[in-house]
Amino acid sequence: MAETQKKRQKNVVLFTSPSCIWCTRTKNYFKKQGIKFKTIDVSKDKRAARDCISNGCRGVPVVLIGTQWICGFDQKKIDRALGLKSKS
Repeated sequence: MAETQKKRQKNVVLFTSPSCIWCTRTKNYFKKQGIKFKTIDVSKDKRAARDCISNGCRGVPVVLIGTQWICGFDQKKIDRALGLKSKS
């Protein structure tokens, strides 16, 4: 019964680039919170880079949670989108 009560996590995608400090901070935050996520390097995936731009994000990190695009590492928006209690 407990398994069916557990809320399923929304799909999380993190768009990054190799030299992005904030991307590393976002990854570390997800790992600390136990959030499963997929990483896409926009320097290698031009289609993903175009998707980010078409959704209003001009730099990285970009976080896609379900259908919500979050430009930059905005912990409060991320927490809200995932239904987490924000500690700050």
